[in-house]
Amino acid sequence: MAVAGCICSHSLPPSLPPDDDVDLEALVNDMTSLSPYESLYSMCKTQHSDSTPLLHNGHGNGLQGNRAPPLLRPPSSRVAAPHSPAQNIRRSQPMHILAVRRLQEEEQQVRPASLPAIPNPFPELCSPAGSPTLSPASLPQPADAHIIKVFSEDGVGKVVEVPADMTARDVCQLLVYKSHCLDDNCWTLVEHHPLFGLERCLEDHELVVQVQACMPPESKFLFRKNYAKYEFFRNPLNFFPEQMVAWCQESNVTIPPSQLLQNFLNSSRCPEIQGFLYMKDTGRKSWKKLYMFLRRSGLYYSTKGMSKEPRHLQLLSDLEESNVFTVTTGRKMYNAPTDYQFCIKPSKSRTDVKELKMLCADDEQSRTCWMTAFRVLKYGMLLYQNYKIPHQRKSANPNFTTPVRSVSENSLVAMDFSGRTGRVIDNPEEAMSAAMEEGHNWRKRSQRMNALGNPSPLHPSSLNSVIHRTQLWFHGRIMREESHRMIMQQGQVDGLFLLRDSQSNPKAFVLTLCHHQKIRHFQILPHEEDGQIFFSLDDGSTKFADLIHLVEFYQLNRGVLPCKLKHPCTMVAL
Repeated sequence: MAVAGCICSHSLPPSLPPDDDVDLEALVNDMTSLSPYESLYSMCKTQHSDSTPLLHNGHGNGLQGNRAPPLLRPPSSRVAAPHSPAQNIRRSQPMHILAVRRLQEEEQQVRPASLPAIPNPFPELCSPAGSPTLSPASLPQPADAHIIKVFSEDGVGKVVEVPADMTARDVCQLLVYKSHCLDDNCWTLVEHHPLFGLERCLEDHELVVQVQACMPPESKFLFRKNYAKYEFFRNPLNFFPEQMVAWCQESNVTIPPSQLLQNFLNSSRCPEIQGFLYMKDTGRKSWKKLYMFLRRSGLYYSTKGMSKEPRHLQLLSDLEESNVFTVTTGRKMYNAPTDYQFCIKPSKSRTDVKELKMLCADDEQSRTCWMTAFRVLKYGMLLYQNYKIPHQRKSANPNFTTPVRSVSENSLVAMDFSGRTGRVIDNPEEAMSAAMEEGHNWRKRSQRMNALGNPSPLHPSSLNSVIHRTQLWFHGRIMREESHRMIMQQGQVDGLFLLRDSQSNPKAFVLTLCHHQKIRHFQILPHEEDGQIFFSLDDGSTKFADLIHLVEFYQLNRGVLPCKLKHPCTMVAL
């Protein structure tokens, strides 16, 4: 009777020559290398076939060039002994498994239909994903998956697994989805270098894994809003002053305002930015004021006054191999002459301070112009495509967009519903009197409700006194400098605002607003009238029951402010 891997040797002589001993260690290794399916299949094949063809096949095919096994040698001078009970209980001699394995390899390609595959009764023990002992975290990650860590403005980090081809826009949308934020296309991923005090917003098309590969170990990614990322497409004249824009060929020719941005995006045109900048000497703390030119080919400075002759122009940095950063450490770290610093850093450089080109402008408008022009001249139409992608998605899927509360500035009109049918009030004076009358009636209704036993709307124990603290634009007790930093980080665009507690008056609040790249502060004072407390920005001329009403009013009306409140300065925790 034949068994897979062994044959009973009751007809063999009591002893074998020493050279016929089988290497047990090699045999065990061969058997353990077989999978459970292969060993089970070999057993079934052996039970369905005769032992003599099996050995003959193994001798002819599997052992070519080798010496035949002992069991296959013909007895030359030995005569088979008669059967005895002692020989029946002898241990069987193991056989080389190589013949059986070679036979399996040949017949595995054509499996007989009469031998069905045996299913695995415990698939969860063989599947790493469903194994109770092997968790996905302990398994090796795919080759194209990378781990990045993103920090919010409160210092809390979040680990994200991203593929190699994931862009900065995709990472922001993933974080917006996981953090339950409003996707208004203003979120950005910031490359932050605390050692140098540098940071920049990644472009939407940049691959995050490639950027991380060029970052030093102490650097990190930040997740925050930046309203000024594509603001220059909406108001190009605010970002590119006329005195700083010129043609490369003729410096006296000015670009028409209507074609200003088109010339920057068109690769065949040659607009340039020109003006004075302070440049820090390499290895020193001194700064030199030079006349510079920013073109598609790079940033140049003139070695002789304001001369544009090629012999007087010296290349300072190449746009293709560099990125522009904002300096966040102030004037003390680099001994800068002004507060409006920026830096041009090579893309492949990590920690070499000598390769950093530290520059400084005279005012915020000049710095914004230089940095914006650097991005536009480097990326061109690719930057415009990044700007248009959210609008194209919204128009393609109007039924599946995120509901956003938005009110157009020209869609609000005064209505009169005193008659049978409503009518539009065209006279501004009549509209103003109607609004005042409505406000007076609203105060009467609130006084009537207070007379019935309801607490005062602004009583310290009431909800209205603290409900504004749940809003994203309210930041509590932060310093004046901290509000400046937050406004600057999220883009100095018109209408960017936040509210905070007043440091000088514990009962008052402060509205911090950005207008024309300047940050202004307006104090909100409490006013008491008929036993109730109201808040006002204009010394009581316009009163509001709480800060939420005040913000909603100035989002629709400019009033005493230089501009309407448009963009709340928010901080989101990951």
